[in-house]
Amino acid sequence: MSDEAFTESSGDQTLPDSARRVAQLLRERGHTQSVVMLPETGKTSAEAAAGLGCSVAQIAKSILFRRREDDAPVLVVASGANRVDEKKVAQQVGEIARADAKFVREKTGYAIGGVCPIGHATPPVTLIDADLLELDSLWAAAGHPHAVFNLSPQELVALTGAPVADVALREA
Repeated sequence: MSDEAFTESSGDQTLPDSARRVAQLLRERGHTQSVVMLPETGKTSAEAAAGLGCSVAQIAKSILFRRREDDAPVLVVASGANRVDEKKVAQQVGEIARADAKFVREKTGYAIGGVCPIGHATPPVTLIDADLLELDSLWAAAGHPHAVFNLSPQELVALTGAPVADVALREA
């Protein structure tokens, strides 16, 4: 990966407010990796992977749903290479619906494209894609569409406290 691919933030003052908040939260939880800023948006897994020089599978994308019975946020952290099977998620957490941008911002405190797996305004019901555990290294959004941080699948599970589940759509 080239040094021009992204800028590592050694000081939080160079980060947008939402990414600075994530960097602080990560430090408080003992995570030692810095938040980095991509020169281009990381709104899609493909964009983030291209900017980081990693595989799309290594992008731990955060997808938020709305649980129908109580309007609770449901966060699925999935491999960037996978589509989420909403039926599998519903079997785990109850019937779900897609979340619009207003719901995402209100429940997480982050804009779509920058939803971090941790630090939400309303703690979500969270599931971790089992396929992520097959990888050595992951990149997750850090509160801003250009901000990401590196972690292992085991660190993702520890940071979120979420169960690992089969959530990937498998083509027949």
